Amino acid sequence: MKLSLIIPCYNESANLPLLLERCKGLIEQPGVEVILVDNGSTDDSPQVLERLLPSYPGCRSIRVDVNQGYGYGILCGLNAAEGEILGWTHADLQTDPMDALRGLAFFDQHGPDIFVKGRRFGRPLADVVFTFGMSVFETILLGKPMWDINAQPTLFSRAFFQRWQAAPSDFALDLYAYYQAHVQGLKVYRFDVHFGERAHGVSHWNVNWAAKRKFIRRTVDFSLQLKKSLRT
Repeated sequence: MKLSLIIPCYNESANLPLLLERCKGLIEQPGVEVILVDNGSTDDSPQVLERLLPSYPGCRSIRVDVNQGYGYGILCGLNAAEGEILGWTHADLQTDPMDALRGLAFFDQHGPDIFVKGRRFGRPLADVVFTFGMSVFETILLGKPMWDINAQPTLFSRAFFQRWQAAPSDFALDLYAYYQAHVQGLKVYRFDVHFGERAHGVSHWNVNWAAKRKFIRRTVDFSLQLKKSLRT
């Protein structure tokens, strides 16, 4: 298996038919699997997946009974993956799952010891400003170039994943993986990906400034832990 792409899905039943159709181009490629993680959904996602997945060989699902965070679902998927190149993207279709093939091309060109991540364009100005501020803060705090941390897809080798220790179970997983790539000396490659509107539903965190403040507080706390762990 060449590539395993993990897509955490929390109450995304309305998006699942569209998502699976977009993944069809991925699973038509040899050696590619897509793992949809039903991350403790309370809607009818299990029934939708059971009905649709037989039509998409190369896509499979695993179930997390109780949601324990965005990162937890991804980690469950990564642990179940069979590919030599691993990664994740989002289920909301704001970024295209097919972007993973563009990311995979960097591994074909440069080998496995790299870290590949999208770089978003087409976002609302307020979100761009927020991301820029967080990127500057993280770059100064951690002493590494940490730009557009939550952009997708994120791709890396299985060997890199096996070196992770105490990875976070929330949205800080993106920060953790990106930072570990820098610390371990991996060459980081970025490529532009269009960021559009959600097909259905709403964001589970980016809903208002109160949610952003909570996200900032949790991210800062985790960033300080990362910096402390590097010193020790």
